[in-house]
Amino acid sequence: MKATSLSQITDVDLRLLRVFRAVAEYGGFAAAESALGITASAISLHMSELERRLGMRLCQRGRSGFALTDQGREVLRASTAMLVAIEDFRSEMNQLQQRLRGELNIGLMNNLVTQPRMRITSALRSLRRQSDEVHINISMSTPGEIERGLLDGRLHVGALPLINPLSGLEYRPLYDEVSLLYCSHDHPLFSQLAHVRADELAALPAVAPSYRMNAEALALHKGLNCVAKATDREAIAFLILTGEYIGFLPDHYAAAWVERGSMAPILPDTMRFRVAIAAVTRSGRRQNLIVDRFMDELFSETAE
Repeated sequence: MKATSLSQITDVDLRLLRVFRAVAEYGGFAAAESALGITASAISLHMSELERRLGMRLCQRGRSGFALTDQGREVLRASTAMLVAIEDFRSEMNQLQQRLRGELNIGLMNNLVTQPRMRITSALRSLRRQSDEVHINISMSTPGEIERGLLDGRLHVGALPLINPLSGLEYRPLYDEVSLLYCSHDHPLFSQLAHVRADELAALPAVAPSYRMNAEALALHKGLNCVAKATDREAIAFLILTGEYIGFLPDHYAAAWVERGSMAPILPDTMRFRVAIAAVTRSGRRQNLIVDRFMDELFSETAE
């Protein structure tokens, strides 16, 4: 048989070598039929093809019985070592795939930590308990910055208001956030809250957010005298606490000041709006076990 050289090992070669290994292990074509699930004639064709590809006779078969040639024994030794290595590699990769190890980069808008439904906190706690090899990186940013970080791959997950979804991102609502209109105890309105009328609010200096708002929030802010702007909720709180401005804050964020008597809501039954907070990931992202596990925990029934 004419000698040949293998330029590379293909899937076809691996399949034929597995047939050869079974034939050698069971001592013949007929004996290997049940193990391989193919007929003896098909096995014979596979063996002939393997010998042609390798350019050497691997076994003697005929009336005298089945026997490996010297070259066949060397091929069996080398192919067995290679096939075992492949199986070991596959097993290790499968274990790695189920192993939580790596980084999780999360972008959050500020002041979500006071939200009573602590789904993000609960999911992070669960992830930590499952593996101490996950490194959490949290950055506090504006909604626009979070969306840009998700689109360019710097962030894996973001949490921000679901207002105008961007193409290329997937939004999954986490919970609704209610915002009320507040003034501080130093504001002239504070002592008159029980008697204030809605038409009186239009003349009072107010602060508006410079980030995107939904239609409900926009309509309420248009009825106010918004002479100041702020990039985030903490900045809005600073201006409200001066006693010179009124402004909207999430009720969970303002709760601590309300309990201390430093702030109070204004006409809470009507001066209020609701916005959905969403967990956001990039569309078509590569599979990532850590991100998938975090999202599963975030939306599990036990999340608080």
